[in-house]
Parts: sequence; structure tokens; C-alpha cells
Amino acid sequence: MPDLPHLASRVFGTPLMIARAKLEVILGVLGPRLAGGALEVAHPEHDPAPAVSITGDGIAIVPVTGTLVSRSGYLDAASGLQAYGDIAAAMASAMNDGSVRGVVLDVDSPGGEVGGLFDLVAEIKAIRLASAKPLWAVANESALSAAYAIASTADRLYVTRTGEVGSIGVVAAHVDESGADAKAGLAWTFLFAGERKVDGNAHEPLSERARATIQADIDRLYSEFCALVATNRGMTAEVARSTNAAIYRGELAIRAGLADQLGTLDFAIAEMAAELDRAAATPRIPVSPTAKRSPSMANNVPEQIADQEPTQVAAAPPTPPAPPAPAALAALAALADIHDPPRPDPVPPSAEPRPEAGAAERLRAEFAEVAAVAAQAARLGVTVDAADALRKGIAPDALRRSVLDTLAARAEATSVIAAAPSPAVTGDSPIVRRAKERAAAART
Repeated sequence: MPDLPHLASRVFGTPLMIARAKLEVILGVLGPRLAGGALEVAHPEHDPAPAVSITGDGIAIVPVTGTLVSRSGYLDAASGLQAYGDIAAAMASAMNDGSVRGVVLDVDSPGGEVGGLFDLVAEIKAIRLASAKPLWAVANESALSAAYAIASTADRLYVTRTGEVGSIGVVAAHVDESGADAKAGLAWTFLFAGERKVDGNAHEPLSERARATIQADIDRLYSEFCALVATNRGMTAEVARSTNAAIYRGELAIRAGLADQLGTLDFAIAEMAAELDRAAATPRIPVSPTAKRSPSMANNVPEQIADQEPTQVAAAPPTPPAPPAPAALAALAALADIHDPPRPDPVPPSAEPRPEAGAAERLRAEFAEVAAVAAQAARLGVTVDAADALRKGIAPDALRRSVLDTLAARAEATSVIAAAPSPAVTGDSPIVRRAKERAAAART
């Protein structure tokens, strides 16, 4: 039989972050025993809490299931408890595993104890920050109260169509056993020092002072809970508080801002794997070890020559041959490689369709392509204002053609500069001839 007195001490007179329905179940189990009646407790076969598993795509699944407690050693496994310390250890193990690319929290819990929860949330965020791996969560089927605080740490929170999230609140229960004591012929006397030492004990009615003390503790924890959710979900504490500890199911959870997307655990895993694959397939342009020519060199050289006297230009030694145009042509080819960016992997047949797929997805793809063109152009010495291009509605293909035209013109000019005058040809070189023409035009 479970240690009922110990369990009662963890339930009564202490703040809890647990859904009302689960609390009623616990109170229903403890009620007959506290009233002096017998309590028959079955000991069914119970599977241990699921361990961390890793998919073939390198996605780790960390379970957050059952009633959450700071320590789980005081009840047998049949009670279905999970300790905060075990969740932290599983998170750290998954994030530090070299074969793991991302982590998904599989959450199905009504919540539990306050003690240890805030420390766990802080530890999860620290582990996530140190590893730089994505952390998603799925309410599968419930992420309530303390469990929602854990799920809110995720970068993206899915909820199944019938899943529940929320219950952002704090509760405490007090049982007055004085009537049962009287029926049993028991009279309790407390000898104590310290005025508040026995406030809230179960063998006498709850005093106003004890009630006020417990309520003040609940209010403080409630404020911290709302602030935690607000920080993790990118909302204000007032919005979190305005939920009034309500529970939201499926699509309603998304409308309330407490979840991001409908989806099952399998769907979330497939999406994370697909996004990681796309990120890994992003083309990387190799950096040439040769020295880069100044972007304005081809345009500046003729003006510099024109500022000098023609005789000084003719007497100058021929410029050594510069690197040939193929280097520039290779740069053009590198830019052209991003013309056809990798396409998103198809969603597995078992996955559910994304509600926001469509126009928003196409816009994101276009924005990403424009940004890729701008980044590659910058590496090649051409400045592209991606934000301005997006505002003007310039398509990625048009932007790419503009950059390619600029680079092609530069490559042609570079080839002219790099070609030294041939000794077999008499007369002025093309560069000197152009310089003289510019000087003559300037004088007229």
C-alpha cells in the first residue's frame, strides 16, 4: 500500500500546480482513509516511465508524463509519478548526445507539485541555450499547470486536435479532521513555541490568519507562474493571467496563444527532421584563397590614368598580367547555384496537414531566397539591399539576374585591365587610347 500519510502531507496545506480533475482524484483516494475508513489499494502491473528514445533521424523524444513531483521515491511505481530531476537528467543526456540533432518533449501530464518546478524550467532553458539544438514540445494529450510550464520552454509547441493546455494557476487544499476526530473519540493538543507554528493543521478549523498566509503564498506563486509563461511564450503577464487558469483544447489553445500548431507527436518529429535536413542542405559558397580584387578597380583605373599626362602614361612599364577572368566566371557560377534552392521534404503520409501551409509558406521561401541572393552577392563584392528588394516586390530571379549582369560587366572590365600590351602591336594600348579620349572629351 502506498505511504498515504506521506502522500497527504504532499497534497494538503501546500501549493500545487495541478489540474482540478486530477486533484479531485487524489482527494477522492485520500478522503476515505482520512475519515477513518478502510482503503483498499490495488497493485496492478505498471510499466516504468518511458525512457528517452532517439529516432533514426536523430530526434530525441523526452517524456513528461504522469503526476510531476520534486521526488518520486515516496510512492511505489503504480502511482505513475515522474520527478523533476529525472526530466532534467533526460534533457541533459539528449542535448549532449552527439547523435541527437533536436529534442521533442512528449507531454501528457496534469501537472503536480510547485516545489522544484521553477528550478527545472530554468535548468531546461540553460541546457537548451548551451546546446543550440532545437527544442519542441507536443501536448499529447495534456500539458496542464506545472506540465504546461515545462512545455512552454519549447521553441515550438504543438497540440493534438483533442489535446489540452493551460490551467495556469495555483491551488492548495486544507482538510479539517476535527469532526472525524470527535467521532473517533480523539482530542488533539499541540504544545508549541512560535505563534504560527501549528497554523493550518488538519485537527482544527482553518483560522483566518492561516488562511491569509496560505492565500498570500498562492498569490505570489501565481504571479511567478504567469510571468514564466509570458516570458516563454512571448506575451504579457496580463495575457497569461487573463486565461484565469482555464483549459484550452486543440485549435482554441492556438487562438489563445498557448500553442503554435496542431499536430501529433509523429507529425512534430517529421517536421523537425525535415527542417534540420533543409538547414543542412543550404549551399555553402567556398572562399577562394586568391586575393580579392577591389570591386571598384575596373572603373577606377581609367580615371586614374586620365589624370596624368599622356607621355607619362606611355612611359610607364606594362602592368603585369592579373588573374584571368575565369575566377570571375567561377563566382558567377557560384551565384547561379542558388537559383534552385532545396525544396522542402514531403510531409509523411501519416502526418497531419499544417494549417498555415500555403501563402505564408511561399512568402517565407521567397524571403529566404532573396536573403540568400543578397548574402552571396555581398561575398562577391556586390551590395544588395534585401529589405528594399522585398519592399519593391523584386522577385528573386530578377534580383539574381541583376547581380549576374553586374558581375559579368565587372569580369569583362577586369579582363581589359589584365591584358598587357603586345610588343608586336605598334601604337597606343587600348587603355592609353581610352585615357586620351577621356582627356580630350574633358577639355572640350
